[in-house]
Amino acid sequence: MKPNESTWMDHFRSRKSNLIDYENYQHFALFVPMIELNNELHIVFEVRSQNIRQPGEICFPGGKVDEDDVSNEAAAIRELTEELGVSPNKVEIVGELDYMITPFKLILFPFLGKIVSDATFKKNDDEVKEILFVPLSKLLKMRPMEHHVSLKVKPEQDFPFHLIPNGEDYHWRTGKMEEQFYKYEGHVIWGLTARILTHVLEEIRSLD
Repeated sequence: MKPNESTWMDHFRSRKSNLIDYENYQHFALFVPMIELNNELHIVFEVRSQNIRQPGEICFPGGKVDEDDVSNEAAAIRELTEELGVSPNKVEIVGELDYMITPFKLILFPFLGKIVSDATFKKNDDEVKEILFVPLSKLLKMRPMEHHVSLKVKPEQDFPFHLIPNGEDYHWRTGKMEEQFYKYEGHVIWGLTARILTHVLEEIRSLD
């Protein structure tokens, strides 16, 4: 039996919007950790080990949200404790940051949090080569270098050009992806980590 007009009109009146294909995106949670050391706030970064994807790059603790995670926040805390070996009772989520949708069907849910000063770190050597503690005061004085990566469309060989206006001469929309770079004591912070870092720093600067 097909729903009548009244039924589907009621459906749309009560429906809340979501991201199209939301269920087909991979969901990742990230923890942007702060810690007070020597009476100064630091942001904590990781250097990826050689055993995982993108080895040697600098990132925040984070990873895929699992079915067992009760929330994105819980996933962010779990990833932090697994990667840095910090006890969960030494960690606090301070608040949500803006989420990010990438061109590669990933949704990143970052959270700003704090690690208590007396926490003990025991990094997971399989994932983390090094832990970096960067003073917030130094980061606030930095402005990242900016470069762009062009995004182009390349249809598959069997793409049905005959079904679209202008066929193979169709004018595809293209775009650019901004990449930012921070340099700190021989290390380079770039990519999604740099974008999230910029977001955090801009939020803090807006409070002045």
